[in-house]
Amino acid sequence: MRRLAFTLLLLLATGVSAKQAPDAETLTRLLKEFLAGASVNDSTVHRNFWADDLIYTGSSGRRVGKADILRDVRASGAPKPGEAATVFTAEDIRIQQYGTTAIVAFKLVGVTQDSGKVTVAHYLNSGTFLKRNGRWQVVNWQATKLPAPEPGAASH
Repeated sequence: MRRLAFTLLLLLATGVSAKQAPDAETLTRLLKEFLAGASVNDSTVHRNFWADDLIYTGSSGRRVGKADILRDVRASGAPKPGEAATVFTAEDIRIQQYGTTAIVAFKLVGVTQDSGKVTVAHYLNSGTFLKRNGRWQVVNWQATKLPAPEPGAASH
């Protein structure tokens, strides 16, 4: 608790404020454009979104870099007609900006349609964006799959 109080006091004393995210609109747009492109395995969208020095920890616990992601995207290709397709969207987007660094946290919703059956998966994702040479890119990403709600469980 003391460490948290000290950190908050230090942020206030240095003039850094998490409440002000001057680039929130830009970061939200980048996230939504990325998710639309990721839904169709667009390699250009992946190449632009991820920084070369990316550390990505997926929901399965697998840690990869940008080269790994691009290799996987190229190997998968765009969804073909009749194949299962997943559309990704973001809910509850929260952005905290500290100068040229921003934390973007959100609930990722993946809706998959396969042979007429619809499956919905939810993840809590967070990414650290850095603004380099006037351009925001992700240097760190964490995805956590949320379990399906138990039947009869109250939602929060």
